[in-house]
Amino acid sequence: MRTVTLPTEQRHLPRPGRYAVAPGRSLVELAARYGPLPTFRRRLTLAGASLTVPDDDPDARPSLRFELLDPPAVLTGTHIAPLDGGRHLQVTGDLELRGVAFPVLLRLRVVERTDDLLLVVGTVLMPYRLLRRATGFRLPWRRPATRLRLLVAAEFTCAAEPA
Repeated sequence: MRTVTLPTEQRHLPRPGRYAVAPGRSLVELAARYGPLPTFRRRLTLAGASLTVPDDDPDARPSLRFELLDPPAVLTGTHIAPLDGGRHLQVTGDLELRGVAFPVLLRLRVVERTDDLLLVVGTVLMPYRLLRRATGFRLPWRRPATRLRLLVAAEFTCAAEPA
C-alpha cells in the first residue's frame, strides 16, 4: 500500500499569485433602501481592486481589497470561505470609511473561474443607522434609508510579473 499526499489546493480560487482588476472591467454601485423601496442609487468610482492568493503556506490567508474614490473608502476582505461547492464565496472583512473600520459581510457569486481569472458579482448589506453612527457617513436629507447595499462586480486577472 502506498501513501500519497495531495496538495492543499484552494479550488475555489485561482492559482496562487496577485490578481488585479483591469480598468473598465468592474462596477461598484451604492443603493439606499427604505424598506423595499430604493431611494438613492449611485455608481461609485473604483480606484483599484486586488486579490492575493498565497502559496501553500498554512498560516497565510487569501485577501481581497477594493479601493473607492468618492467617497474615499477601502473594502478589505480577510477571510474568504467557499459556499455551495465553490459557486459562492463569503468574505468577511472591514469597510474603512473616514478612518473607521466597519465590519461587513460580502457575499460573492462566482460567474467564471479559471487558473488565472476570477469573475465575481456580489453585495454587501449594511444597516444605515449603524454605519452613520460609527463613521459619520450621511446621505442627503431628502433620501431616507434603513439599509445600504454595495454592489460589486469585478474581473480579477493575473497581474503582470515584474521583469
